[in-house]
Parts: sequence; structure tokens; C-alpha cells
Amino acid sequence: MINRIAGVFARRGYNIESLAVGLNKDRALFTIVVSGTERVLQQVMEQLQKLVNVLKVEDLSKEPQVERELMLIKVGAKPEHRAEIMYLVDIFRAKIVDISEHSVTIEVTGDPGKMVAVQRNLSKFGIREIARTGKIALRREKMGASAPFWRFSAASYPDLEGTPVDSVIAGARDRTVSGETAAYVGGDVYPVEPTDGFSFNQVLDAHWGVLNDEDTSGLRSHTLSMIVKDAPGVLNIITGVFSRRGYNIQSLAVGHSEVEGLSRITTVVPGTDESISKLVQQLYKLVDLHEVKDLTHIPFAERELMLIKIAVNAAARRDVLDIASIFRAKAVDVSDHTITLELTGDLDKMVALQRLLEPYGICGTNWQNSIST
Repeated sequence: MINRIAGVFARRGYNIESLAVGLNKDRALFTIVVSGTERVLQQVMEQLQKLVNVLKVEDLSKEPQVERELMLIKVGAKPEHRAEIMYLVDIFRAKIVDISEHSVTIEVTGDPGKMVAVQRNLSKFGIREIARTGKIALRREKMGASAPFWRFSAASYPDLEGTPVDSVIAGARDRTVSGETAAYVGGDVYPVEPTDGFSFNQVLDAHWGVLNDEDTSGLRSHTLSMIVKDAPGVLNIITGVFSRRGYNIQSLAVGHSEVEGLSRITTVVPGTDESISKLVQQLYKLVDLHEVKDLTHIPFAERELMLIKIAVNAAARRDVLDIASIFRAKAVDVSDHTITLELTGDLDKMVALQRLLEPYGICGTNWQNSIST
């Protein structure tokens, strides 16, 4: 499905500036940023609507919206510079997620302007690596009694019903691939759900790479980081390699890299070590690809980003904010009847918060899967 969508833009010469893919039980939410005239973009939207697996296309550029982007940036950190780096991290309300003898990795969330400002201020220390998600956005809720939040009740989310909150984290760690799921042909972006009565390999665990003792197939999720030329059609070419060889892309993030004119693609693909090694060799044959790394077997920092809009009244707002505080989530938008939260972390954390907030009524979510560095 990613290949088909990217092909619509590539055939018309549009360069996708950023792409974020968020997963739900049986569908994926794409947030795509492109530049173009209003007339031609309208034609592109009409072409996207013709795709069988596309349910809805909306242009949010003309509407009030909450937009966020997540960036992991690794910078050189000599002992004499660490105090200044910590000072800048505090100013931009960022977080240090990893540290070594000669570098630190910083997590930043905000709008694209904030990302540029952080990058500019940290450039003097020497930027070693940058991984950015595409921009994700949620429409700002209407104020007053006309707000349509009641359309989004618990019944709208059958995939969140019937699972006790206490079992969320344990359940997320046990997500696996079954033979039935592997044969699924509904698209090349889908989350893998457990099937009762079977025992399989973990795939969507946030800590990939550890197989069970009795596991003999070697199937696991592999995180690939690619540096590609920032030009129209490149994403279509890259995803075409995966599509032609039957690989299912579980998550995909496209954003600017640390080098001007190049973009970084972070994707998660299930497979054995041998099959992924062959895939990497095929990717290296592409002219527009500069570098590809399989991060699965080396230490790496990863983060996911989620915006979630909750229906609340005056009494429930305090409870929702208390839950958000426990998960270190931030309120980024408030209306009379809703509150929008921003959360970063791993898969377990995202699922646990969503389970706890589901009884209040989830109006909408936009979820960017993992980026790594």
C-alpha cells in the first residue's frame, strides 16, 4: 500500500517532504507533507481516493490543527561542553535518552520550526546523526456545544474492548506473527495481533531481537535505517523493492537527515537474519540510496510519538490530566469538550495509555511508529 501511495506522488513529480505511518488494528493512518498548487493537490487527492485500500483522504492545511514531530539527534559531547548542552536541552524542553563517553542522544518534540532551531543551536558541537519522524497532526476540536465528540464512543474502538488494563504491558510484549497473519494480503502496512491458542515469535515488541529459547524459525522484526537522496520518486523506488519481494512494512518514518539534500528512512520489517541480509544487498544496488543499516543486532535508541484526543467534561479533565502526568504526557490542546495529549515512548507505553483513556471516549489518534538512532 505504501508503494501505491508513493507512486501516485512520484508519477506527478511531487517530492514527499515527510511521511508518517500510524497503525491501528486493521488500518493505517498516513500523514503526508507535500508542497504544490491547490489545484494539482486536489487532483492528487482524487487519484488517492481511487485506490481500493484508501478509505478517506483529507487536506488539513486549511484547518486549525495540532501538529507535532519527533526528532532524535546525536551530538558530540566533550566534558567541557556537556553543561552547555544540558542548558540547551532544558531551554527546548527536550530530553536526553542516551549518553556515552563522547556523545549524547537527545529527544525533541515540537513543530518543524522548533526542530530547525534545535538543530541550528546544537550544530556547533558536531551533529553525528539525526532521525526525524514525519509530521503528524490532529484537527483542533470545535468549541461549544457543536463539538461532535460524542460520535467517538467506546464502541468506535472494538480493538480496545475486552482487554483488562492490567494485562496491557504483558500483552504488548507477547505480540507475535502467526501463519494466518503472515498470509494476510490486505496491504503492506499492518500491525500484528496475537491469535488465541497459538504460540509464535515476537514481532512488534519494542525491544526487538530477543527470541524465545524454543524458537527455531529465527523470525523477528528488523529495524532498517536508510540514507537516501531527497528527490521525487525515491520513496516509490525504495518501497518497490520491499513490495516486489513480498516484505511487509510494519512501520515507516521519513524525514530530513543531518546532511542537506539527503533524507533518512526508518522502517521495521519482519524476517529472518538471512532474508533481511539479502534485502539489504538489493537495496544497496539502488542509485539513490547512500547507506542502509540493520540496527537490530546493535544497541540503539528508539522512540514513538502519539497524539491522542480525549472527550472530557469539567469533572473528567482532572482525571485525564492525572493519568497523563503518570505517563509523562503533555497536554497540547484543550477545548470545551476535548483535550489532546502528546506522548513519546515505546510501544508498551503507548498501548497502556490508550487502554486507560478509552473509557473516557477517544476522539482520534495519530501515531508515528518508531524511529531509531
